[in-house]
Amino acid sequence: MTARHAAWLVGAVLLAVYAATLAPSVTFWDAGEFIAAAHSLGIPHPPGTPLFVIALNVWSRVWSAVPFAVATNSFSAVCTAAAGALTALVVARGTGAPIAAFAAALTAGAMSTVWQNATETEVYAASLLLSVASIASAEMAGRTGERRWVLLAAYLLALAVPVHLSALVAAPVVILLAADRLRGGTDWNAALTLLAVTVAVAGIGRVSATLVVTGAVLLIGATIARGAARRIEWKTPAAALVLTIVASSALAYLLVRAAHDPAINQGNPRTFSQLAYVVGRKQYAVPGMWPREAPVWLQIGNWFEYADWQFALVLGPTVIPTVPRVLATLVFAALGVVGSAWHRRADPRTWRALVLLFLCGSLGVIAYLNLKAGRSFGWPFVPQDARHEARDRDYFFVLGFWAWGMWAGMGAVALARRFKLPAAVGVAVAALPIALNWSVVNRRAEPDATLPRELAAMLLDPLPNRSVLFVGGDNDTYPLWYEQQVEGRRRDVTVVTMPLLAAPWYVDELHRRAGLGTGDRFAQLGAEAARIASGARASGRPVAVSLTVLPEDRTRLSKAWTVIGLVAIDRTAQTESDSLLQASSEVITIDTEKVVGAAQRLGAWTSRRTPRPQPDAISDYFSRVLGCPSLMLSPRSPAQRASLDSLCNLR
Repeated sequence: MTARHAAWLVGAVLLAVYAATLAPSVTFWDAGEFIAAAHSLGIPHPPGTPLFVIALNVWSRVWSAVPFAVATNSFSAVCTAAAGALTALVVARGTGAPIAAFAAALTAGAMSTVWQNATETEVYAASLLLSVASIASAEMAGRTGERRWVLLAAYLLALAVPVHLSALVAAPVVILLAADRLRGGTDWNAALTLLAVTVAVAGIGRVSATLVVTGAVLLIGATIARGAARRIEWKTPAAALVLTIVASSALAYLLVRAAHDPAINQGNPRTFSQLAYVVGRKQYAVPGMWPREAPVWLQIGNWFEYADWQFALVLGPTVIPTVPRVLATLVFAALGVVGSAWHRRADPRTWRALVLLFLCGSLGVIAYLNLKAGRSFGWPFVPQDARHEARDRDYFFVLGFWAWGMWAGMGAVALARRFKLPAAVGVAVAALPIALNWSVVNRRAEPDATLPRELAAMLLDPLPNRSVLFVGGDNDTYPLWYEQQVEGRRRDVTVVTMPLLAAPWYVDELHRRAGLGTGDRFAQLGAEAARIASGARASGRPVAVSLTVLPEDRTRLSKAWTVIGLVAIDRTAQTESDSLLQASSEVITIDTEKVVGAAQRLGAWTSRRTPRPQPDAISDYFSRVLGCPSLMLSPRSPAQRASLDSLCNLR
């Protein structure tokens, strides 16, 4: 087996695995928004990811014979499989051991976080490919000394701005490999050029003039740094500057598309100031590196929690560690140690790069991102009112998991050879995470395969014409956007995402498009929500609210509701006056006929679908939400009343 054979083979195997477990439609979290944005050539949440959206749109046109969501999901699968192929190629060329390289990429691609990103429409799969491609280019630059590979690496790093800045986690590795010449010596010109590009790109991504200027100064320094030829080199830094500008020019897409106000237009970056708002993620409270958002020990412990999910979720598909799963994690951790030792002997140059990748993808990310306590971690150790992340952020650490997975695959083959076993035995051990993760990460399995679409249908279908539907967050918003924009379902309904009302651009959008609210950019969230509901009633539009909206938020809209399934309809407009709005507590009635219909439909759907245990509890949560109509109709025991008060948000 040659290096190229190993690369093609592992790419094909990983692609087959991802295709077999690919989501058949929209999934929860950001996927629905990305698919809708790709379909409408729109602008998803900051930083806008323009090149990712364009690539999805083009890819879906090429594969127009398949459903749109399947096409965009498959883009992630191809990106991740290609990253595996490039990984095998780099390792095989460095170590001269194609079988070990095959095993390394196979295990890395089977990490649960990598795998899940590969089977839905998510930007982190494209970011992974960008990272690995830039590393492969830098390895060739150091191997051959050819300037074209340095420039390719610089261009790929610069593409992190229009794709996703997470690709810059690999930048130190790129710099190291390009500077570390295969035949000895350090190429300082290449190192300073790539460092300058990295700093400048980080400055563009963070809208920091200081970083951009620093990058420019470093680029000037690169022109006088002596390269391998021991002479002044200015062409490479100059070309790198041009390539950085070309790559960053993709941001112009945001200005152009915002001017046409596409259906998905988060941030509305139609001006340069608003473009900076989107690219710099000003919508979010991005923390600095100090003070820490959570104790350092807790942030490191969070990483260990996510690391324990990577190799064998079948042995414990829960956020709570299980003995079998932890033992499997320890086995693959030990294989990683063995693989690292073998890798160091076989090729110190790429071994140093992989050490740096692991450190940057774990400790580096912990230090830089400064995350709050994890969604599923630290509850016994931090105050009950402490802030937690909205979801588990294991995907931020994907490059660190990728690096350790590579070493674990190498270690399996190295041990097989040490004990004089066939290399196939080592490859089989390296492939074990595929079997040990499959049933948990398989997105074709029910109820996950169709749950987001069923939720969207149950929220949209029962509504009267031209309803204004208030929802509570990403997971009861993005599937609706997908259904409306891609599938054409109930486009007459205006979806109002209550948390987004804190963003001035969103208030403007609702006022501009639907004539809702006052358009007051500085209105309080609750006050603006009430004005939107009042304006909708005044224009004869029904007001509805998802049962996922918390009671304290719902009562700002009205205090008289009729439940018709997973949504409740405002009854204020049906009364002689607005006196119900002044009531001290909510008045909630149930339209028994409609709730029975909803319960029957959902009962038929859920009877064939049992929620699967998995670390991300979102599917389990919404599976239980779908049971609310049946719960309302049943005789209410104390436990059922508690469920109505919490799960179904009825009091």
